[in-house]
Amino acid sequence: MFRKLLSGLFIFGLLFGACTSAVPRSPESNTGASPVSSATSTSVLVLTDGFGREVRLTKAAQRVVSLAPSLTEILFAVGAGGQVVGRDDFSDYPANARLVPSIGSTYQTLNTEAILALKPDLIVATGINTPEQIKALEDVGLTVYYFSNPTDFPAMYGDLLTMGKLTGHEQEAAALVVSLQKRVEVVEQKVANLTEKPSVFYEIDAMQDPAKPWTTGPGTFMDTMIGMAGGVNIGAVLEEPWAQISLEELIRQDPQIIILGDAKWGATPESVAQRPGWDGLTAVKTGAIFTFDDDLASRPGPRLVDGLETLFDILHVQFTAIQ
Repeated sequence: MFRKLLSGLFIFGLLFGACTSAVPRSPESNTGASPVSSATSTSVLVLTDGFGREVRLTKAAQRVVSLAPSLTEILFAVGAGGQVVGRDDFSDYPANARLVPSIGSTYQTLNTEAILALKPDLIVATGINTPEQIKALEDVGLTVYYFSNPTDFPAMYGDLLTMGKLTGHEQEAAALVVSLQKRVEVVEQKVANLTEKPSVFYEIDAMQDPAKPWTTGPGTFMDTMIGMAGGVNIGAVLEEPWAQISLEELIRQDPQIIILGDAKWGATPESVAQRPGWDGLTAVKTGAIFTFDDDLASRPGPRLVDGLETLFDILHVQFTAIQ
C-alpha cells in the first residue's frame, strides 16, 4: 500500500533524494530562487532550470509533455492546459487533464517512443524524474526543463511564474500568484491571533503495520503546512522526511488530532479507533480523527493553498466543534 501511495505522492517522496551526476546540478538548485531568464536579439527564451542548465526555446512552448502530476496541475492553472499534449499516468487533475494522452508511468524507464510520437517542443520534469530519464530524452533531441521540488510557498510561486514564461502565459501566472498569496496571508493572519496550537499526527500509511505507521517528518511540505496552519507536527522529531513512527512514540506524544492522509487508500476514523493500542490516544478518545486529500500537500502546485486552508479548518474549526 505504501508503495502505491508513494506513486501518488510523487512529488515529495523523492523530495530529498540525491541526484546522480548524469545531469550537472548547481549548488543553488534547491534554494527556491527564481530562475534566470534572458532573450537574445533573435527572441530566444533562455531560462536556467533546477539543474543549473540553460534551457533555450525559440518561442513559448506550444506542445508540452508533463512528467509529473504537480506540473500538469501548474500547466492548467496558468492557462496552458490546451498546450499539454502528453502527461504521465498519475496526472489526473484537473478533470480535463485526464483527456490528454498518457505516456504511461514515469517510474524506471520512460516510454520515449510514445513521447516522441507527440512531437513536443518542451518536456517538463521534476523530482520524481531521474537524471538518467532526462538525459535519455535529451539524447533523442528533446528539450527538457527540470523543476526542483519547492520546499516553501515562495518557491512554489516561482515555479508558477516560470511555467508562465515557458508557455507564454506570464500574465495569467502572475495574477494566479497574487491571488494565492492573498489567500495564504488570510490564513497567516488567523494563525497570528491563536493562543493555542494543537499537536497533530499526520498519517501517510498504516495499512501495512498499524503499530509503525508512516508519517511526514521534518522538512516536508506537510510539516511546513501544519505549522503554517497553526498546529504542531509530532513527526518533526523524526530524522527522515518520510519515516515510520512507533506506537510507543505516538503514545508518548499523544497527539490531540489525527489526520488521515491515507483516507483514499481505505483508512477511516472508525478503523483507527479499532487498532490495537490506539484507544489510549487522546485524539481517538475525543474523536478528533479527520480525513484529508493528500494530493493537496504532496503535489507542489497551486492546490497547496487549498491544502493549507483545509488544514486550518480541521485544526481550528472542526476540532474546536467537537471539544
